[in-house]
Amino acid sequence: MKFYARQIAEVLNGHVDGNPDAEVTTLSKIEEGKPGSISFLANKAYTNYIYDTRADIVVVNEDFVPEKPIHTTLIRVKDAYSAFTALLEMYQQAKAQQPGISENASIAETATLGKNVYIGDFVVIGAHTSIGDNCRIYAHTVVGANCSVGEHTTLFAGVNIYDESVIGSRCILHAGVVVGSDGFGFAPQDDKTYKKIPQIGNVIIEDDVEIGANTTLDRATLGSTIIRKGVKLDNLIQIAHNVEIGENTVIAAQSGISGSTKIGKNCVIAGQVGIVGHLKIVDGTTITAQSGVTKSPKKPGMMIGGSPAFDHIDFQKSSVHFKRLNELVNRVNQLERQLKSMEEQE
Repeated sequence: MKFYARQIAEVLNGHVDGNPDAEVTTLSKIEEGKPGSISFLANKAYTNYIYDTRADIVVVNEDFVPEKPIHTTLIRVKDAYSAFTALLEMYQQAKAQQPGISENASIAETATLGKNVYIGDFVVIGAHTSIGDNCRIYAHTVVGANCSVGEHTTLFAGVNIYDESVIGSRCILHAGVVVGSDGFGFAPQDDKTYKKIPQIGNVIIEDDVEIGANTTLDRATLGSTIIRKGVKLDNLIQIAHNVEIGENTVIAAQSGISGSTKIGKNCVIAGQVGIVGHLKIVDGTTITAQSGVTKSPKKPGMMIGGSPAFDHIDFQKSSVHFKRLNELVNRVNQLERQLKSMEEQE
């Protein structure tokens, strides 16, 4: 698909500095620019590449002043980074236009499909499940019975959605995501064995949520595990039964949230964080990487870290002493020996 500089400038609310009929078919990094591609310059550290790039079009800030001759067409915009992000979204949407239903898909007679959907090879859609308009469901994905998927949602290859799950609109679930698998519930018995506790709840994912590859969300024991609108989950995250994650919270890879913990709005949870069950993480909390959270933060907007986690500033101060712990122990031992020697001389 071809795009012309004048078309792109119109979409980005910018103006062309150069050839308005310059055409591109793909995108590239400015340092790897090639003919037929469009790139962008937002970081001054990459300015030197603009003089040699082979990209036919480069998006720049409107106040960019070249210090040497430039051979490419410029599109000047207010914010080059934001404009190029919008361009990436347009490009991705254009690539994704594959309406149609594969003959190899298995769709229950009682399932309902919206308009302009794409259903790939070997997709399975269960009984009484509804798929919204403009959804894209890629190969080998399974959507169980009595589920609903909102409009403009994308399920990439190999996603597994168990029965009774609810997925909102404009969501993106990447390859290998599992929604609605059983929560980890087992009752210890007198003979030291464990009896499985039935998990009969479901998972609700609200609108505009993105979930990374191979992340798992367990169904509730009773009620619902809930992911509120705007949440962004990275790859390889475990969300246990009856967890609730508040609006616009982001969680990085390899973190795990134990059962029945409630996470507030606008929280930031870094990679490899572990949170024990039944806590309440208040709005705006930031948790630093590899922290182990065992108590609920008391004040909204706190930054905590460490294991067990506590106030991040205090943790940073303590970490200075952690590094010197062996030295401090040796000094204490030396002082004790000196004190003992002085006592013996008295």
